[in-house]
Amino acid sequence: MRFALTALLSAALATAAPAQAPASGSEVFIHAGALLDRPGEEPRGNATLVVRDGRIVSVQDGFSQPPPGATLIDLSDRFVLPGLIDSHVHLSSDRAGQEGLIASFTESEQMAAYETLWNAQKTLQAGFTTVRNLGDEGATLALRDAIARGWATGPRIVDAASSISTTSGHMDSRLGIREELHEAIPHDNLCDGADDCRKAVRRQIGRGADVIKIATTGGVNSRIGAGLGAQMFEDEAKAIVDTAHLYGKKVAVHAHGADGIVLALRAGADSIEHGTLLDEEGIALFKKTGAYYVPTLSTVNGYLERIAANPNAYPPEVRKKIDWRIGITGKSLQKAVPAGVKIAFGTDAGVSKHGRNADEFELMVKHGMTPQAAIKAATVNAADLLGLAKEIGTLEPGKAADIIAVSGNPLEDVTVLKQVGFVMKDGEVHKDAR
Repeated sequence: MRFALTALLSAALATAAPAQAPASGSEVFIHAGALLDRPGEEPRGNATLVVRDGRIVSVQDGFSQPPPGATLIDLSDRFVLPGLIDSHVHLSSDRAGQEGLIASFTESEQMAAYETLWNAQKTLQAGFTTVRNLGDEGATLALRDAIARGWATGPRIVDAASSISTTSGHMDSRLGIREELHEAIPHDNLCDGADDCRKAVRRQIGRGADVIKIATTGGVNSRIGAGLGAQMFEDEAKAIVDTAHLYGKKVAVHAHGADGIVLALRAGADSIEHGTLLDEEGIALFKKTGAYYVPTLSTVNGYLERIAANPNAYPPEVRKKIDWRIGITGKSLQKAVPAGVKIAFGTDAGVSKHGRNADEFELMVKHGMTPQAAIKAATVNAADLLGLAKEIGTLEPGKAADIIAVSGNPLEDVTVLKQVGFVMKDGEVHKDAR
């Protein structure tokens, strides 16, 4: 929780390390030992990617020699694939529980801007060249624009501004706070009744939101013992989705309980985040509507690490839900995969640690996905969910030159994606550990 939205990034931006970009119009030839240019299909052997002005010009079999004046990047001993996409992050904080709560009261908006930038840079260094930031009260909207202008270093950001829920719902930042302080805490992201919920959507769109994020159920981290079932009525959810779609915005829905999942899918949600208690009715609605499921399994890693360091990291009403979440994680994915539900990669980083996004791959494979399917979820599928399939997700002529490389074959061992050694975004090299 931050007490005011901020665009105070100017000081933070001064620390951003410059990327290595070729001169405008010059070509970059990238030799790939193996190339997964279209995740979901078989990889190529030796191949050459030609990049100019941040775009892929051609993809060729074999090692083509660059002409005079072109730059050669030799990844002939690496496995090369598209930049990864995390469909569910919260860049404004890498802290949670009581530590995060205290920071929201004691630290300045300027410090929040630094933290947002720092988390974005960690994410890019991990090979995630695009993220969907699903709600916070920090500087992410401004950072999105600063990155797009070339003023800051970080992944491409699709941003939800502030998440929407009902009063005392999961996104009510006043929960667990002394009542006399409530008016000082922003809560114009809350809505009660269909008309109020339409207004809440329009407010976020006015702030510049690319996507709308709502909560139809309670949340694990909510400082209230109100359970994880539905906390929004059907007319409220329908009003939100219809209004967002009217403005051409997709809707991502936080939902744990089966009733809240079904309610959201019936309303026309574009994705369900977490989906912890997915049942047969929910699976049928996923198949009928074509919505994506974003499992966010690696939240449990953040919980386990914080509890190991401090058993009192979370208040009792939250800790009880965390213990439940740890025990049930992955069971919905085990149902969704054989049923053919569309899966997009998302971590809920901020609950888990930024820069450790690739931990999600290991858990996806553990709970029923093949490495190939997990990688497709973080490229082709995530690009489709974000509405960016024409720009990213595969390495094809005309698309953005978002390219990463690893040692080893992630189709055989998906954990090699935890050690990305080369990162290019929009034709600029941001990491090269060769």
